[in-house]
Amino acid sequence: MRLDQFVVRHAGGLSRSAVARAIDAAAVRVDGVVARASLQLKAGMVVAYTVPEPARAGPEAEEIPLDFLFLDDVMGAVNKPAGMVVHPAKGNWKGTLAGALKWHLERVAGGLSTVGGPTRPGIVHRLDRDTSGVLIVARNEEAHHALARQFERRTTEKTYLAVVQGEPRFDRDEINLPIGIHPYQRERMAVRRDHSTSRDAVTRYEVMKRFGRAALLKVTPKTGRTHQIRVHLASIGCPVLADVLYSGRGVVDRSFLGLRGDSAPLLTRQALHASSLAIDHPSTQQRMLFEAPLPADINRLLAVLSGE
Repeated sequence: MRLDQFVVRHAGGLSRSAVARAIDAAAVRVDGVVARASLQLKAGMVVAYTVPEPARAGPEAEEIPLDFLFLDDVMGAVNKPAGMVVHPAKGNWKGTLAGALKWHLERVAGGLSTVGGPTRPGIVHRLDRDTSGVLIVARNEEAHHALARQFERRTTEKTYLAVVQGEPRFDRDEINLPIGIHPYQRERMAVRRDHSTSRDAVTRYEVMKRFGRAALLKVTPKTGRTHQIRVHLASIGCPVLADVLYSGRGVVDRSFLGLRGDSAPLLTRQALHASSLAIDHPSTQQRMLFEAPLPADINRLLAVLSGE
């Protein structure tokens, strides 16, 4: 009997397609070795397989406070706090923005868009877990498509504030470097040319204030690649402060900045904030600008850097 036929028969109701995916993902082994689906089994062979986790219907609604910058019956704008994952994934099923949105909006008129599937109710775009700031949500399918098209066509205007390590050479510049998956660390992105995962990426920045060992930048991404701002700023030698992935340090204190004082952490997450987003309302087509003030932790960091 073939390996795939054996697993279908003995794996407790798994479909043929599910078994095929499990074999392709090396979740099925014969005598401790990854095997092909077509392997002919013989008496005495030991087959071991990992049963996949059952699919989840979506995040549970959670009573988590949200700071709505705008809300009507077709869309909303939220000021996402740092530390909150946008949508659930393996290891992050609780405390997500998606779960909070379900609590606040699914129980009232308008609800949430289902375009993104059960795990992403209303989610049109995303911010990294430790990036705070403006995030747009859709309350019905028509609005979702209209909003998503604007991101795809790059007609939205996004502005971020970033506190970076060191000072950029230029007061303002454009970084035009392709980004792809890091060759050795799959959770990271990197500047990569001529690779199958490489995508064009353009980021503009302007120095708002220089502090010697750090600087405050206004950053405008013209494309929307994963970790784009973080990768691009690291590529010019000015990684975002406390960005553990791209600066190698997830905590910033006074001594790191060359300042006197206690050793208490000043910041324990990347100093990156989505400060504003301009987008056309999906129903009225009116241009709307949503702004989120700097959160307390970044304000405190800037105060220390300014000598206050």
